[in-house]
Amino acid sequence: MRSGLFAIVSALALTGAAQAEDPITFTSNAGDSVEAYQGAFLAPENRNDPDSRMIEIGYVRFPALDGAEGPPIVYLAGGPGGSGTGTARAQRFELFMQMRQHGDVIAFDQRGTGLSSNDLPGCVSHVAVPDTEATTDAEFAEAHRQAALECRMFWHEQGVEIDGYTTAQSVADISDLRAHLGAEQVTLWGISYGTHLAMAALKTIPDEIDRAILASAEGLDQTVKLPSQTEAYIERLQAAVNTQPAASAAYPDIARLMARVHARLEAEPMMIQVQTRDGVHPFLLQRRDLQQMTSGLIADPGLAAIALAMYAEIDQAGSAFIASGIVARFYELGQPITLSPMSTAMDLASGITEARLAQVEAEAQTALLGAYLNFPMPQLNGVWSGFGLDDAFRTAPQGDTPILLLSGTLDGRTYPDSQREALSAMANVDWVIVENAGHNLFMTTPEVHAVMHAFMAGEDVDGARITAPLPDLTELPF
Repeated sequence: MRSGLFAIVSALALTGAAQAEDPITFTSNAGDSVEAYQGAFLAPENRNDPDSRMIEIGYVRFPALDGAEGPPIVYLAGGPGGSGTGTARAQRFELFMQMRQHGDVIAFDQRGTGLSSNDLPGCVSHVAVPDTEATTDAEFAEAHRQAALECRMFWHEQGVEIDGYTTAQSVADISDLRAHLGAEQVTLWGISYGTHLAMAALKTIPDEIDRAILASAEGLDQTVKLPSQTEAYIERLQAAVNTQPAASAAYPDIARLMARVHARLEAEPMMIQVQTRDGVHPFLLQRRDLQQMTSGLIADPGLAAIALAMYAEIDQAGSAFIASGIVARFYELGQPITLSPMSTAMDLASGITEARLAQVEAEAQTALLGAYLNFPMPQLNGVWSGFGLDDAFRTAPQGDTPILLLSGTLDGRTYPDSQREALSAMANVDWVIVENAGHNLFMTTPEVHAVMHAFMAGEDVDGARITAPLPDLTELPF
């Protein structure tokens, strides 16, 4: 990629075509290649500091196919911390290529990720949670708060203006990207946290957005999900299990199974021997650990099958499966708490309103996963003094920008009703439900692609219902 000097020159001489780009051959993880362009522009690391250093914001542009007349389509990855270029290399490569029939497709790397990482250092704190000793939820949260305080200081010492890593500043990056591309408007295409960023853009720069495709949406005050909505998801998962005789026989009452196992581990944590790359490590499995791992596994139904098998094994006092295949995927045993700058700062900045926090804390007292679905939030909420966005940021967007909202019924991370609520003040939303789909729904069925193309062509797809294949919930993906 060209140097920052070229990016500065391009900002002064827009010509209607993207500036400071180099032709590249972009190759997917599967080995498929396409000719593309890699570009970048400069932005202040902290737009609230007039003396801020400049950082490079990078992207890859896939040129539109012949006949495409729409504005550039900017892909916003989830996380926070996901990479647009990384996503384009993975399973969604085919969809990125398809979307070129509507305009240039931009795999955008948000500040702090991918081509826009600017060598941000991760923080390895001096705080560790013991692997073989029981700790309370309060002690666990306090350890992470101490690590977060240490890491903020570490990033400042490294010259990183960590206060610039907020969703609001990423919205300004989108505006700069639009100008850099020489476009009057862009289409936003996002998933999960990427929709959170898109909604902030819909509030702040509505005239710069032509339309938006949002999947598995996270509202501006939904960084922390309501435990009651996770409970409702578990009911939907049970209904899906009940459609498969073998799964129904194995898991006749998921909620009761989970509660029973949690009670067992709360009364007596289980010492297990975990297989890792470095050998076998002892680990005291607590109720909290199971809640955290399950929170990560319920994103998609195929992964939820792992969580179900995990609970069933522990219910029978076993540990071979969880020790050999699960724990090491979630925890770096024997290591101190490590935090990523972009993802930590973005979630802390978006935060949560006091009213929602009170609701979360009340519901978490009896909810099966407690307050762990979005750990380390809300546990780290407010830990950085003077940092974060205010409640005005967290109000829902309003307007009439056309939006396609795609929601999966078996999404255990964001939930259909909360997704629609997040966009309730938008007047022009086409809501499409994808039965059996989870959080990562784009590649579940070609029908999802078809409805996206129809929306981009201006068709009314509101109320469409798609059914994706339901995986065997007794079959493990590894």
